[in-house]
Amino acid sequence: MLKNRKILIGVTGSIAIYKTLEIIRLFIKAEASVKIIMSEEAKRFISPLTFEAISQNRVLHVGTESWADELNHIHVGKWADIFVIAPMSANSINKIANGIADNLLMQTILAFNKQIIIAPSANTNMLLNPATIKSLQKLKKLGFITCKPQNKLLACNDRGAGALAKPKYIFDVTTRELLKDIFWKNKKVIITGGGSIEKIDDTRCLTNFSSGKQANALAYAYYVAGANVTLITSKQKKYPLIKTLHVKSSKEYKKAIQNSISKDSYLIMCAAISDFIPKETQSGKLKKNELGHEWNLKLIQNEDILLEIDKKNIKTIGFKAEMNENTALHNARNMLNKKSLNAVCLNILGDKNGFGSLENEITFITKQSEKKIKLASKQIVANHIVKLSKEL
Repeated sequence: MLKNRKILIGVTGSIAIYKTLEIIRLFIKAEASVKIIMSEEAKRFISPLTFEAISQNRVLHVGTESWADELNHIHVGKWADIFVIAPMSANSINKIANGIADNLLMQTILAFNKQIIIAPSANTNMLLNPATIKSLQKLKKLGFITCKPQNKLLACNDRGAGALAKPKYIFDVTTRELLKDIFWKNKKVIITGGGSIEKIDDTRCLTNFSSGKQANALAYAYYVAGANVTLITSKQKKYPLIKTLHVKSSKEYKKAIQNSISKDSYLIMCAAISDFIPKETQSGKLKKNELGHEWNLKLIQNEDILLEIDKKNIKTIGFKAEMNENTALHNARNMLNKKSLNAVCLNILGDKNGFGSLENEITFITKQSEKKIKLASKQIVANHIVKLSKEL
């Protein structure tokens, strides 16, 4: 996702510095180019050699700064697209809030004129000191983005706010800043995922094999594009940066959708909603000796949420899973017209893109065109869908 993006990472003196290695690994895995600048205090915790090994770039610090080449605090700032300081000590927070540039890292921050993201990490009392709170508020007004520290048991055995935000959290915030599209700014996107769970009794249910993975990938893709995302899913997974509503039955899905959509929203209906539901539900547990050797479970046709939902002033994309290639396209186009959708994502299930797989293959169908998204990871497929949905 971050190919050809240039990320400068600053590290200050904090015990949390070892977590920066994981942050760098995430950026490298996403194919970004990463350079590191270290304060002298940071070198007391980890050797520059460790950062050079993982980033494959020379580390900038007092001992390596050179004006004979571009390894200095001015040129490294011009090189970078974004500057992430993780961890950032309380001392560094208070210094930069007051424009103090008495070391190499502070000089680099002062000279940097693009987006800066900071991830504080310090003892709770140091972060909650009125001076530090005032400095953080000042930095926010100046345009700095802060990755809020975690509240947990710290290395000093105090419990409270001060632990470095999770590496993936810092990665996600940075990725959004690098990839956000002005088109999606302030746009609301509602995505449904997983399979509905229809109660039979208190121990049994009617459901399906939908994993929710494609919906998760879509939620992330729209998030990093800059949209305000709400994920409605039956899968119990937490997304700290994405508003997630956990539901079970088709009725709960419908209510959550109706409460979430508003004018100019985008509704991405990726969830697998049951076509049939039990005619009656039972309290307690049905006993097999009472049911007998055969159990005739009566089902009734479920309401079609996507058909019945009010789609006025919103953009709607449906998902259609098929197994028969001969009728798949006809069925998808029928769905597009019958349900008054803006687009349908046709997914013909196979060995490589069945339920729960890590890859998918989609045909993005509108009234005007059919665009094939070749077999790829579900995240790459999601990225393509985000781009195509801009054209609706």
